[in-house]
Order: sequence, then C-alpha cells, then structure tokens
Amino acid sequence: MSQLLSTVHDAEAPITSDLAATFKAAGDPLRLEILRLLARDSFGVMELSRIFGIKQSGMSHHLKVLANAGLVATRREGNSIFYRRALPGAESPYRQLLASLFQTLDQTPLATEYHHQLRDIQRERAAASQAFFSDNASKFRAQQDLIAAHPVYAEAVTEMLSNTHLSRHQVALEVGPGEGEFLSVLAPRFEQVIALDNSASMLEKARAFADQQQLSNVTFIHGDTEAAVQQRLKADCVVINMVLHHVPSPAHLFDDISQLLNENGCLLVADLCHHDQQWAREACGDVWLGFEPDDFSSWAHHAGLTEGQSQYIALRNGFQIQVRQFFRPQARSLNK
Repeated sequence: MSQLLSTVHDAEAPITSDLAATFKAAGDPLRLEILRLLARDSFGVMELSRIFGIKQSGMSHHLKVLANAGLVATRREGNSIFYRRALPGAESPYRQLLASLFQTLDQTPLATEYHHQLRDIQRERAAASQAFFSDNASKFRAQQDLIAAHPVYAEAVTEMLSNTHLSRHQVALEVGPGEGEFLSVLAPRFEQVIALDNSASMLEKARAFADQQQLSNVTFIHGDTEAAVQQRLKADCVVINMVLHHVPSPAHLFDDISQLLNENGCLLVADLCHHDQQWAREACGDVWLGFEPDDFSSWAHHAGLTEGQSQYIALRNGFQIQVRQFFRPQARSLNK
C-alpha cells in the first residue's frame, strides 16, 4: 500500500509543481497587465518595455516567468521574437484553469496609463506599412507574386463566396483591394461595393481598374476600418484578401469588422499561414510572417463572430494560404 501511495504521489508531483508555477506567474500585477494586453495582439520585448515603462531586462524576466508557466507563447518573426497569450491545447489538464483566468482578466480593460505608448506603437506599425505601399505601388504586383499570385487565392475566395448564404446582397466591403481585381467579382453580386484602403496610391490603382472594367457601383474610400466604423458604414459581406499580414493589429481589425457587418453578414479572409521567410518583410512590406489558424479563430471569437468554413491551399514555393469564413450572428431577442 505504501508503495502504491508513493507511486501516486510521484505521478501527481509534476502537476502540483506546474500549478504552483502558474499561480506564482499570475500572482504579479504587472504580469497580469501583460497577459491582458497580449489577449488581442503580439508584441516584442522592446515594444512591451515601452508600453509598460520598464527596462528590457526586467520585461525579459517577466516574460520568462510567464513562458515557463505556459501562460504566453512565442513566435519568431525573422530576428525578433513576439509574445502572445498561450492557447492551451484541448488535452491540456490546465485548459479550464487558463480559460477561467483569461476570461476574468478580459472583464477589465487595460489600465489607461498604458494606452498612450500602445497607440504610438500601433501608429508606427501603420506608418511603416503605408510608407512601403506609397513607395512601391508601381511594383506591388511583382512583389505580391513572389509569394502568391492573385488568381491563386482569388479563385478559392470566389468559390467560398458563391457557396455562402447571405440574407442580403446590398453592400460588400473590400478592405485593401490592392489593384482592384477582386472588385470585378464583388460588383456583379452586390448592389454596392465599397473599396477601403489607407494607401492613396493603391486606391488609385484600384479605381483605375474599376474604370477600365466599367464597374459603376464601386465607391472608393481612403481610410482604415476604424474610420469606417466612425462613419457607421455597414456591409453584408466583408472581404480581406492578403491584407492582414500588413496591418499593425490584426486582432483590432477583427473588432472593427464585427461592427461593420450587418447581422448574419459574412467575413471572408484569405491570408498566409505562419512561415519563417524573413525576406518577405523587406521585399513585400510584411509586418507579420503569416498567422496560425488559431489566431484567426481566437480573434474572431473575441469579436463576437462565429466560424464557418475553412480551406487551406499549399503553394509550390512552400507558402500556404488559409481562406476562412466567419459570420456575425443575429442578436438574440429578449423575451419580455
């Protein structure tokens, strides 16, 4: 009997030790703020140091404690390491514990004193992306084709759009239309199409394409999704083709899209799966080296969207594209 109890004790010891590490990591107010911030975005050590106003060495220590406890995960973006909140696997014995911890954290917004530095970092990311497209608009097609030519993913998105049941076909919104090719897919299917881009030079290319194709129901707006929300734009379908890896905060874009969609409206997203090709940053202006499928699922869930179909396309050059479908559900009526 004593031998059996000893065996049980030895088996439970690692679990107890891991739980102790988790509670210790979560027992610091700053680390809880870090976890709250990482719910919606990924950041490097230097960015986190700026936001929270501490030295890089101190931030590295906090991140190491969180990583050892399984509360944050890392991903390499070229020579940089970005941190995000961990997504415990379905078989993890700590899944329910972490889910409860994160849910409790998310009920309280990030402390206001951190917002200024956070906005500065997001503006810097956005400015870098806009500058790239302003300087390279004439080379956009060649650079994009280095990774994935438009027909490769446009065919899959068109097929998914054709198989998507929409209660209305009044307004479609394409975020970042590039040179405008997909507008020719949307224009015959919807009464009105809105092309939204924060790059004036790229928007002019899309406008020229629409004029050439005589697409008379397309409206062009220079701005981002946050501005579109402020203008109270609404759409039955939103399409985002190969754009998210260029934006400063993809998670916040999902939040904006949720507000832009009508009830039962659909979001179609095509973008790269995570890769390690650092040259894409310099050649194509990529902010992120693709995304894990769980990233999209998590951001959509937090934005109040439900997940639909998914398709994954492997390319001969080693890249992979994910085409995803999400819906804004109809609000539940309250029974009086």
